[in-house]
Amino acid sequence: MKISSCIVCRILLWSGIILIAFVLLIAGLRFCSDEPVVYADPVEHFKYGSTGGDRVMGFPKRVFLALPEICGQYLPGKGYASLGMIFESGHDLPVGMSQRRHLGIDRTFLNCAVCHTSTVRAKADAKPQLVVGMGANTFNLMAFEKFINNCMRDVKFSAEYLVPVIRAQASKEQGAELSLLDRYVVYPVAIALMRDRVTSLMHRMRFIDAQPDWGPGRVDTFNSAKALFNFPIEQLPHEELLGTADFPTIWNQGKKTSMQLHWDGNNNHVEERNLNAAFGTGATPPSLDHAAMTRIQTWNASATPPAFGKSFPIDQVKAQHGAAIYKEYCAACHGASGSDFSGEYVGKVTPLNEIGTDPNRLNSFTPALAENLGTPYAGTDYKFTHFRKTWGYANSPLDGLWLRAPYLHNGSVPTLWDLLQPATQRPTLFYRGNDLYDPVKLGFVSDVAKDGDKSYFAYDTEKPGNSKAGHTGKAYGTELLDADKWALIEYLKTF
Repeated sequence: MKISSCIVCRILLWSGIILIAFVLLIAGLRFCSDEPVVYADPVEHFKYGSTGGDRVMGFPKRVFLALPEICGQYLPGKGYASLGMIFESGHDLPVGMSQRRHLGIDRTFLNCAVCHTSTVRAKADAKPQLVVGMGANTFNLMAFEKFINNCMRDVKFSAEYLVPVIRAQASKEQGAELSLLDRYVVYPVAIALMRDRVTSLMHRMRFIDAQPDWGPGRVDTFNSAKALFNFPIEQLPHEELLGTADFPTIWNQGKKTSMQLHWDGNNNHVEERNLNAAFGTGATPPSLDHAAMTRIQTWNASATPPAFGKSFPIDQVKAQHGAAIYKEYCAACHGASGSDFSGEYVGKVTPLNEIGTDPNRLNSFTPALAENLGTPYAGTDYKFTHFRKTWGYANSPLDGLWLRAPYLHNGSVPTLWDLLQPATQRPTLFYRGNDLYDPVKLGFVSDVAKDGDKSYFAYDTEKPGNSKAGHTGKAYGTELLDADKWALIEYLKTF
């Protein structure tokens, strides 16, 4: 008995439909996923969790890990560690890089920890202590950006060169051999998209090509914001195009609610400032992971710095003498102690003509930018409404002061001892990026240019934006007797 041609057609039709449905289901399961790697511990989440920036700007993880092999000539040393990025055992990505499964591939991008985590060594041969929440004083963000940009321009940034390296790296992982689909479709397309997106972003960020090297621990936050807002960079006044400043600490955010923070006090709303900072991690309003940001804010609302006394001794008698000096000279502007932030001028802006520090960071934030910063999240409860132009720098609390070196907003004074000297007696040239701590002067070792195969960044205070001036005179303690300065420093170790 012969099966009629009609039945055969139906079988073929339904088989085709089932096959197509199966292929679509498999494709949907892979390419429609949006799953970040989530960490139960809030500190681990801060270090490695996504803010959402990896949705749009995320680098394919395997491509990111292959770049040092393809473009190593653009790095100062071996791998991302040569840029000051920190690697922990058990992680193939550095601290400050998240991972998210998105559009069928594992993606990675910067998160908040890349700018707010660093290491400290108590002795030259000691294991570095990871400190979460401090400014990333070893990370050279400009060098990272230039490395990625140079690599995008290199002929080797192509599937022809990258896919074999990715395959070789994947083959070292059990069961991680790339499929034919990955080798001939997914990664070639992902590489092309990454090149286009990064090239477009770096074109907007072209202002950095005209700036002096930032060096480790610093960033030009608000000229970067202008670039993202498509400001006509070439037409902007020269005096506002150099706003480099140190990465700040982010502890005790709950106690700093309503203070005028950022270096120039341009915003007094903690959550709004955090959302603005997320732009630096590639998280735009459509891509921001609000749940992740809420976890970060909950953590840093009560996060506290590690105590100096756990790593180094404190002379309590000398510190007691220093407490009286601190109360007379410092408490009104910086708080009663490292945990009590009460004070008449704490969290308020001191005019530039009074504080006398380098004006460039202040000049970089303009009324026009403040106005533009009111546009993100428009029409939502997250709309920015607190940015404003100020005319000075904010008096911040000093929690974790020992880990804030170098000092002043532009990181132009290497140690607290140097900050207590007249500006003319402060170092004109010193070296940044060392995590070896000087517990006497309170700061990181800054007179060493090279340690083995690692070179540190030469910071020249005579270059634009790097001035060591300001915070001087009787009111700021620079005229105290040396014995009183040392006592004050001893007390500040308790912060």
